Amino acid sequence: MPEKLKLALLFGGQSGEHEVSLMSCTSIARNIDLRKYDVYYIGITKSGKWYLFEGDIEDIQNGAWERNSKPIVFPGDPSFKGFFLLENPSKIYRVDVVFPVMHGPHAEDGTIQGLMELANIAYVGCDVMASAVAMDKAMAKAVFASHGLPQGDYLVVKRHEFESDPQEVMNRIESSLGYPCFIKPANMGSSVGITKAYNREQLLKGLRHAGQYDRKLVVEAFIDGREIECSVLGNNHPQASIVGEIIPCNEFYDYNAKYFDDGKSALIIPAELPEEKTEEIRQLAIKVYKALDCSGMARIDFFVERHTQKVFVNEANTIPGFTKISMYPKLWEATGISYSDLIDRLIELAIERFKEKHFE
Repeated sequence: MPEKLKLALLFGGQSGEHEVSLMSCTSIARNIDLRKYDVYYIGITKSGKWYLFEGDIEDIQNGAWERNSKPIVFPGDPSFKGFFLLENPSKIYRVDVVFPVMHGPHAEDGTIQGLMELANIAYVGCDVMASAVAMDKAMAKAVFASHGLPQGDYLVVKRHEFESDPQEVMNRIESSLGYPCFIKPANMGSSVGITKAYNREQLLKGLRHAGQYDRKLVVEAFIDGREIECSVLGNNHPQASIVGEIIPCNEFYDYNAKYFDDGKSALIIPAELPEEKTEEIRQLAIKVYKALDCSGMARIDFFVERHTQKVFVNEANTIPGFTKISMYPKLWEATGISYSDLIDRLIELAIERFKEKHFE
């Protein structure tokens, strides 16, 4: 029997999506094939401290893991190829592959990926550049525009601009985009910090709210469209899943609708679209994936405008949710790849890309 791979599952983190990460990691832990992997569960607290957790995996989701963990150091020094406990720095825990099951800043934005590059360890998902660009909605939109990909109208607003002259900023938004519009932090996911504004008062509140999460904000014109998502998997030859539709229980698919609505939001898989429209979206998802130079995985989100049926790219998520109700694994399951097999494939792709980069 081949030797098991040493796999480090990273969860938690310092972003506003900490709790989502706990749910995603728990779902992966329940489905991973332990005949193939020796798994280290490495949790990162909201304050940024790293711990090795060796208890019941159900304690990850409820947050109890922090009470039963040992502090570690995961150095960027490639001679370690792993981590060590603070209480016993002479013992190195070697790691073959890291699976960052973390969302948002300090996780999905190239920072964790950069550490793994320094440590010379294979990791699941996109590399530093693709992670950073996809995470930053303003930068991603610039890439989409340069590749001629269809997207809605938007404005980028720096927080300091809004703070120094809020009236000028709101005037610019009203004249360029009108109402309703969406205000988003440029570097957050899971719809954290997003609001929808119908008037100037709500716009002011939305800008202030989004500014609590980022120094750069993206304001988008409202598109009266269906919310369609497609999962992409692969490195040099990516494949697109069937597409699904989100019918949110709230006015838009916000944080609570995504993770805490107890099934009130509907996930329609496959989306009820004409075959040619489905294929258009799948091909467009691969174009977005390639434009960002993604690898491993990403979920690409779209709007299909109701009165024209035109498709608009919304965003790319390089570490999509992996909870039991998350669209990324559910779309692949409906396409024919089980949750457990999807985990295996992502790890294979991580090793494949690592070898390619090192000319192995």
